[in-house]
Amino acid sequence: MPTIVRETKETQITITVARAARPEAPAARVDTSAPFLDHMLVTLARYAGLDLDVRARGDLPHHLIEDVGIAFGEAVRTLAPATAARYGDRTIPMDDALVHVSLDLGGRAWYAGRLPARLYDHWFQSFAYNARATLHVRTLRGRDRHHVVEAAFKALGLALRDALAESGVVFSTKGAVSLTSVERGASSVEGAPGDA
Repeated sequence: MPTIVRETKETQITITVARAARPEAPAARVDTSAPFLDHMLVTLARYAGLDLDVRARGDLPHHLIEDVGIAFGEAVRTLAPATAARYGDRTIPMDDALVHVSLDLGGRAWYAGRLPARLYDHWFQSFAYNARATLHVRTLRGRDRHHVVEAAFKALGLALRDALAESGVVFSTKGAVSLTSVERGASSVEGAPGDA
């Protein structure tokens, strides 16, 4: 059950995430002081089947949303077992909105997407880079920004549920990848799914 604590002059964030013991009823406790962000994180946890506890404060909405994305990405990266299924691909309709999310937790950070809400598009980018995930988000349709963003979080949640599932094998021709920081002498990524 990874806990990530991120503190800067701009934000103070603590995130604990775990695969829910009861995936049909995950527990989410979220308090970021930003009601829409809270709603999106609770939604994400529900669809991903994750128990999630988030406590966050920030000086500006941009810093808060970005840094929560960073910390959540770090938490997911440490949560993924070497034998994770790796891939998730979901399309979610929500009224006028139709959003497709394709995800690979294989260790290659990449984000391609465009949401009609700049701050939340940045959240997805921050998440992808810090989870070391390849993440493609496509808005296929949608006029209402709230619906588009919420559909994206739901699609990401379901894609995460699939990608984090235990497969029993390492889904990579390279096997499990281990990176060691010589400066610190400690592994920064151990047993992560391969990047091929």
